[in-house]
Formats: sequence, structure tokens, C-alpha cells
Amino acid sequence: MRRCRGEYTKDTGFELIAYLDADHAWCHDDWKITSGGIQYLGDKLVSWSPKKQDCTAMSTAKAEYISLSAWCAQVIWLRTQLLDYGYRYTKIPMYYDSKSAIAVSCNPVQYSRTKHINIRNHFIKKHVEKGTIELYFVGTEY
Repeated sequence: MRRCRGEYTKDTGFELIAYLDADHAWCHDDWKITSGGIQYLGDKLVSWSPKKQDCTAMSTAKAEYISLSAWCAQVIWLRTQLLDYGYRYTKIPMYYDSKSAIAVSCNPVQYSRTKHINIRNHFIKKHVEKGTIELYFVGTEY
């Protein structure tokens, strides 16, 4: 295993990758977002969790954007923990099945259609701009 000043290199085999999915309003009792995410460190599963979000969304795009933001926070937390072991990660790939949520996250302009989304959910834009994470579309069937 080769490391240079504690920075992550592809040679280490410890690539951090996240896969995410969200379903809008499947629970007809409360109409809340149910999402799930998994994170791999190399080929090892290090985190898996289903979550029911604490808000009710009016649209699928909003629901999926909020879910993506919540999972970004989880990935950033794991990244912070790995810093303690000397691994610095940038450009962490996050694979998601919502093109609209990815488009909102990658666009630095705040449109009137997204201004009602709580500001705490917009920190994902900062991480995309800084290059901490990279968002990729992957089909639901994958």
C-alpha cells in the first residue's frame, strides 16, 4: 500500500463510493420520503442505512434533492472520520437515480422553484463546487 503524506491514491484500494436511492411518498400514511444509501470503502461495505426523512415534499424533484443532500452529509461525515486515519478524499463519486436532483445540486444559481427548500439542504452545492463530491446518474435498476 502506497501513501504520499497521508493522501488517498488509487493504488491503496480504499476508494470511497456512495450509491443512493429515494422513493417519494410510498408510505401513504404520512407521505414522507424514504431513502437508502450504501457506502463502500474499496470493495468493502462500510455503511448501509434506510431513512425516512423528516419532511413531506410537494414534488418528486424536491424529495430527491433533500434526500441527496442528507446522504451527502453522511458521506462527508465518513470522509471526516477517515481524515483521522490519514486518508484525504476529494472527488468522492456519489451515484444517484435522479437527474433533476443532480442538476439542482450542480447548478450554483438558485431558482424560484427551489427557493422554498430549507437552506440547510443546499450545502451539497458547496461540496460539488469545491470538488469534494462528484454526482453521477445511475439508473434505478442498477
